[in-house]
Amino acid sequence: MTLAWEVTRACPLRCVHCRADAQHHRDTRELSTEEGATLVDEATAMGTRVFVLTGGDPLARPDIFDLVAHAASTGMYVGFSPSVTGRLRSGALERAVAAGTGTIHLSLDGATPATHDAFRGVEGHFERTWRAIDAVCALGARLQIATTVSRRNITELSAIARLLDGRVASWTLFFLVTTGRAQAADMLTADQEELALHWLASGEFSFTVRTVEAPQYRRVRAQLNLPVAPGVTDGNGFCFVSHIGEVQPSGFLPLTVGNVRDRPLRHWYQDHPVFRALRDPAQRGGKCGRCEFLEICGGSRARAWAATGDPLAADPTCAYEPRGDRSDPVITGRGIQTSSHRSHQSPP
Repeated sequence: MTLAWEVTRACPLRCVHCRADAQHHRDTRELSTEEGATLVDEATAMGTRVFVLTGGDPLARPDIFDLVAHAASTGMYVGFSPSVTGRLRSGALERAVAAGTGTIHLSLDGATPATHDAFRGVEGHFERTWRAIDAVCALGARLQIATTVSRRNITELSAIARLLDGRVASWTLFFLVTTGRAQAADMLTADQEELALHWLASGEFSFTVRTVEAPQYRRVRAQLNLPVAPGVTDGNGFCFVSHIGEVQPSGFLPLTVGNVRDRPLRHWYQDHPVFRALRDPAQRGGKCGRCEFLEICGGSRARAWAATGDPLAADPTCAYEPRGDRSDPVITGRGIQTSSHRSHQSPP
């Protein structure tokens, strides 16, 4: 179980893909320090293993290190996702680690200053990001790099991977969903996404690779007879709480079911019909519902919602055409073996 809390939407960056549509100033309706501590306690009580503090820029909150420390004190693994802004000055990373952060999460969206800076809307941000990466490495802290995958940077994935080699613990690729500022014109086509996922599955990396809003990665690995690790998806092992307490299946599926100010987190996650439906594979629609890889993939619920308004509809960016026999795959120790394989072009 992973919970991500958007502690604020305040952030001076103008990232073109920002799912939060971040603003320059803090919202007066943000959860208070006391309400945040209550949320941490409720998350612990419902069995949350990973607690992520994200934004906006979490460093916009003066109480952020107290919140990190409280989350860490419960035994949950704490992830901390600061923006590379003027607030990430000397001492901020040290304080985050000292407070109990397990992983520092930074974003790199291009292999060149031109690409990355265009993503972030700030000239010189690529160099600042690398200074932050170096600072985390110098601390010996666990570093996770996130890359939002879109048409703007699909051809630079190989180069980004080379830049990260030997420096990071994990690389998380967020496949763009049209929420917040993200535009449909930047989203990959189904064939582009398939190509990128096959490249990832076929690659050899010195770090762990994860995908967000691309559960098809598990299907691709199964098709290649590679180990398939279980993963969380929107509303199924993952929950998101907004800066004002709204409970949603994920930040990319901003379908609000309630507010932690009204009822405890456990109530919304365990009992709300939307969350229950997202955890029930039998309720998937279209080709996702008849796919033989439904149990390990299920499609991006956020992308289905963004495209159709129905979070249970088929994922429109999946190129795979199911054979309609969900009992056909043979689960083995290494993956899921089937007789269905597709040919693919060279990786990006």
